[in-house]
Amino acid sequence: MLPLSIPSPDISGFSLGPFTIRYYALFIITGIVVATWLTSRRLKRRGARGDEAIDIALWAVPFGIIGGRLYHVVTHPTDYSYPGADLLTVLYVWEGGLAIFGAVLFGGVGVYIGCRRTGIRFLSFADALAPGLLIAQAIGRLGNYFNQELFGAPTTLPWGLQIDPASHAFPPGLPADTLFHPLFLYEMLWNLTGAAVILLLERRVALRWGKAFGLYLIIYGTGRAFLESLRIDPTGFVLWGMKINMLTALLVALAGLTLIIVQTRRHPEPEESPFRPGRGPAPVAADESSTAEEPVDPSPQP
Repeated sequence: MLPLSIPSPDISGFSLGPFTIRYYALFIITGIVVATWLTSRRLKRRGARGDEAIDIALWAVPFGIIGGRLYHVVTHPTDYSYPGADLLTVLYVWEGGLAIFGAVLFGGVGVYIGCRRTGIRFLSFADALAPGLLIAQAIGRLGNYFNQELFGAPTTLPWGLQIDPASHAFPPGLPADTLFHPLFLYEMLWNLTGAAVILLLERRVALRWGKAFGLYLIIYGTGRAFLESLRIDPTGFVLWGMKINMLTALLVALAGLTLIIVQTRRHPEPEESPFRPGRGPAPVAADESSTAEEPVDPSPQP
C-alpha cells in the first residue's frame, strides 16, 4: 500500500451459502431502502399516510434499474460489443454499470405510474424524495469503490486512489503505482452535502410544488458536470465536443433551474396537500349528536 493514499479493496463480494453477494448490489439495495424510508417520513409529515412511498417504490425501482442499465450500455458500447463478447453480460447488473441519468428518467416513469395509483402528486412525491435520492446515490457510490470503478485522472494528491494494475479498469500505459482521483468519494461527499442543503433550506423556505426536486437537479447536475471533466474512462458518445454525460448533467441542472422558476410563478400559494384533488384521505365525519351544544335555559334556576 502506498503512503497517504486510498487503497482499493481486493474483494467485490462475499459468499453466502451457494450465493455470491456483490457489495455493489448490496449498497444499491441499502440506498433504496434508506431513500424509501426517508421519503415515507417526509410524505407523512406533509399529510399522507407514508406507506405510499413503498407502493410507488415498487414501480420506480424496477424501471430505474432497467433505465440505468440501458443508458450505461448505450453510452459504453465498446464494453459490450466486441469480437467474442458475451451479450449476456448486458444483464449482469450486479457487476456494476448503472447510470443515474437513465435510472432517474426511467424511474420517473415508474414514479408517475405509482403516483397515479396512490393519488399522490408527482412533483409532491419528487420533493419528498429529493434528499433521500441524494443520500441513496451517495451510498451507492460505495459499491463503485468495491468494484474499483468511477475514478478520474492521475493525481499526486494524498487522497489519491489506488487501482489494481491487473484490473480491466486500469488505464493502459500508466505505471502500476499511479494514483487516481477518487471520483466515487467526491460524488459521495457532494451528494451528502446536497442532501443537507435541501433539508436545512426547507427549514427557512417552503420548497414545495417541485422546487425541492428542482434543487436536487441543480445540485446533482452541476456536481456531476464537474466530475465528468475529471474522468478518463472512454465513452462512445461525444456531442459538441463534450462527453454525453457532461452534456446531460448540464441539461439536468438547467431543467432544475427552469422547474423552480416555472413552479414559483405558477404556484405562489402554499401546498396544502400532497394528494391530487379528490384523492386525499376522506375527512372524518363529525358526530353531530356529540358536538351539538345543548340549548341554555335563560330562566333563573330555583
